[in-house]
This record gives sequence, structure tokens and C-alpha cells, in this order.
Amino acid sequence: MTETVLVTGGTGFIGSWCVVELLRRGHAVRTTVRNAAKEPALRAAIASVVEPADRLTICVADLKRDEGWAEAVAGCDRVLHVASPIGTESPRDPEALIAPAREGTLRVLRAATRARVARVVLTSSGAACSPAPDDPDGTHDETRWADPDARGVTAYRRSKILAERAAWDFMAEHGATTSLTTILPAWVLGPVLLTEALGSVQLIERLLTGALLGVPDLGFNVVDVRDVAELHVRAMTAPEAAGQRFLASGDFLWTAEVAEILRRGLGERARKVPRRRLPSFVLRAASLFEPALKNITPMLGHRHDVTSTKAQRTLGWAPRSASACILDCAQSLLAHGAA
Repeated sequence: MTETVLVTGGTGFIGSWCVVELLRRGHAVRTTVRNAAKEPALRAAIASVVEPADRLTICVADLKRDEGWAEAVAGCDRVLHVASPIGTESPRDPEALIAPAREGTLRVLRAATRARVARVVLTSSGAACSPAPDDPDGTHDETRWADPDARGVTAYRRSKILAERAAWDFMAEHGATTSLTTILPAWVLGPVLLTEALGSVQLIERLLTGALLGVPDLGFNVVDVRDVAELHVRAMTAPEAAGQRFLASGDFLWTAEVAEILRRGLGERARKVPRRRLPSFVLRAASLFEPALKNITPMLGHRHDVTSTKAQRTLGWAPRSASACILDCAQSLLAHGAA
């Protein structure tokens, strides 16, 4: 059955691939941008992967404003709320990032419930169920709620935690005809369609360009953006997904393993990827002068693993290999001239 689906934030890394996945499945897609000037580049990027024909509509709506959301949702059967405010991990005023994330989510939910859409799928973050950066090692799942006030939690991660909490609270009161599902992606890599905001892909870009002086002792679960988009689409229709949280996660890798995958898969094109380890004490010392580094130093050496068993068992979802995800990401950055 084909439906009309709204994807918020169509120019974003995950949002653009959600548009592609929906078009591939025959749906009509409406997507939002903050600035109408972005429409030509977005259409070209989508058309490079799938022919949208007349099934793609682009409208203007900003998470910081009420205008445009009722019109964006009108006539849609389902909503994928992927958009999130753009900002640094450590803005001078954290509330400048947190408030738009929380209030923007509520704007979308108000419009969606008033329009009586069947389901909203909200893109949260794996950070919303992960332990504090300096907590003991272990494996975690969706039953855990992260503490937004824990030491080392960045403003961006805090914004995702609080936005998801606000979404569940809102739907508890107003979700009589609309159900909510949340997707919690791990570290999202994979091919890029647009390079204006690289986000999590910056790690690969910095490794390829030699911007990192060494490989830090950091580890994380990776997941391919195409798999994240597929999980959103599976979750928007599966009856058993209503009222559920799903982690979108693949293998856990140390940064040194990511670097090795790049060297092994790209050969000469990975010549700038650092080989030496960056001692943790160097990063800790540098964090005294670089505030952004204070956010990652508590995570050095920790293995905070997350599992996507629930998504795999409940929705039949399966992430592709970390190697394919990383190499496809790198090759797309090289093709776009971004690395």
C-alpha cells in the first residue's frame, strides 16, 4: 500500500536517505527544508539515487517557528520526524540547542496529532539510552534511559534525550489516534548525498584528510545511514512497533579498527590516515585548553556497547557490515571532494 509520508529535514544525512527509501518503495514523499533555496540541490541529490518523478514535494518549515507545519502535515498518512537543530556539541548556551530540539519536536507532534496521522516515527539517538561517558563498560538496550545531567553529556546529546522524553510525555496525553515510535541510531556512517553538514561522518573525513594527529582510544557502535532509513520505514507501518523504542546499531569498533578498514579497503587513497595511537594523556591535557575535547575524554578506553536485537527480532531488520558501511562512506566523501 502506497501512502503519503512527511519527512522532516530532507537535507539532513538521515532525512535524505529516508526520502530515498520511501520513494524506492513507491510512496509519495513530502519533505521540509528550512530555506527554499535548498530545494534544487536536494532534488538533484535524491535524483542521483532514485527517480522521484512527481512523487516528491518540498516545502518550507522551521523547527523554531509554528508557521508551515500544519500545511506540511496536511494530507499525510505518516510522519518521519528526522530533523534536529544544527549546532555545535558544546555551544556557549546549551539551551540554544536544547530548546529548539524539544520545542521543534512538539511542534511536529502537535501538527501530526491534529491531522490524525497514523504514526510518527521520531529520530532520537543512541545517546538517549547509553550510559554516562565515564560509567563502567557493558552492553545496553532500549530499556535504559540516559541521564541528561550526567557528567560529560554534550548539549547535542542532552537535546536528543530531552526531546524524546518530551515526545513520549506529549503522546501520553494526545496520542489517542496517532502512535509514536522512536529510533535510536548509534554512530551513523555510510554514503552521503549532500555534504553541507557532515555531522557524524566528520570522523571519516578527518581520518582521510589526516586532520587527526593520531588515532584516539575511542570506541563506538556504527550503523549505516541506509539501514537507519530502512528501519524508520519498517517502524512506520509495523503494528508491533507502536509505542516502542528501537536501537539502530551495528558492530562496535575502536577508532584504530576504523582506520585499519580504511587503509585496507582504500589503499593509496587512505595514505593520510594516521597509524600511530594518540595517547589518552595527550587528549586529557589538551582538553584543559580545548573545551570540546572535555566531552570525549571521559569516554577514552571505555567499551559502551549497544544492541539492536529488539529491532532485528521484532521488525526483521538487519544492519550491514561495519566494513561496508565505512568504506562506502569514505568512497562517497572522496567522490564528492569532501575528503
